[in-house]
Amino acid sequence: MHSHRNGLKTAALLGLLTALILGVGYWFGGSAGLVIAVGISLVMNAVTYFFSDKLALRSMGAQPVSEAQFPALYQMVRELSTAANQPMPRLYVSPTMQPNAFATGRNPANAAVCVTQGITQILDQRELRGVIGHELSHVYNRDILISSVAAGLAGIITALAQLMWFIPLGGGSNDDDGPNPAVLLAMLILGPIAATVIQLAISRSREYQADASGAELTRDPMALASALRKIHMGTQRLPLPADRQLTSTAHLMIDNPFRGGGLAAIFSTHPPMEERVRRLEQLAGNNGPIQYLR
Repeated sequence: MHSHRNGLKTAALLGLLTALILGVGYWFGGSAGLVIAVGISLVMNAVTYFFSDKLALRSMGAQPVSEAQFPALYQMVRELSTAANQPMPRLYVSPTMQPNAFATGRNPANAAVCVTQGITQILDQRELRGVIGHELSHVYNRDILISSVAAGLAGIITALAQLMWFIPLGGGSNDDDGPNPAVLLAMLILGPIAATVIQLAISRSREYQADASGAELTRDPMALASALRKIHMGTQRLPLPADRQLTSTAHLMIDNPFRGGGLAAIFSTHPPMEERVRRLEQLAGNNGPIQYLR
């Protein structure tokens, strides 16, 4: 099943990031710079992890909404939360006209779900329910934690590469002349790029997982597939400005809020929409129950 493969892929990619850290750190030869890089990266990502909900909501100008304002939204979120035996998240609406949605919060007890004004205008109730199932699944699958770990590991690699320009290296071999300059240069340039590519691959894997988990939660994969088609058309028609604050939270959205194509797909936080829809259609055609990884 796709869910099982996505879980294994995520674990393998996290392992690859860890191996990359060990490979880069090897050239430090026990330098204090390694400890400094790890410490700085961990502190920065810990702050991002604990305040991810506030940062994401602020970047989208989201406002809390009451049940009196959005009764249908509250009803479907409450229904799906109850079905998953999870607490009710806080609900927000962003005034953005681009159709999109995201969930954030480090655990179900501190979760927030946000939909944009645009998505409420183009989706019917069944499609919106599919989107809510996807977003709640991100919370239940601890994707904020997974993405924070991936960002932390990638940040360590980037910090190590930057420190290599300033800190004398002890060399990672018995060669007294130190590391090969060509290898060192390649590591300085390619290390951070490789870390970023792996981190983004983890993000794409978690989107596939949330699609599958959300389809299991709602028992309606075709509703999410239909919603994704409409959302993607809307995000391409109304791309958000790629400012720094929005870029840092783009991976949380159900669809990439920026317009991109060609080589940009390699550095995308989201998998191709066509493939997401194809997998959901395949799930809808299965006779057995959809597997759901908690």
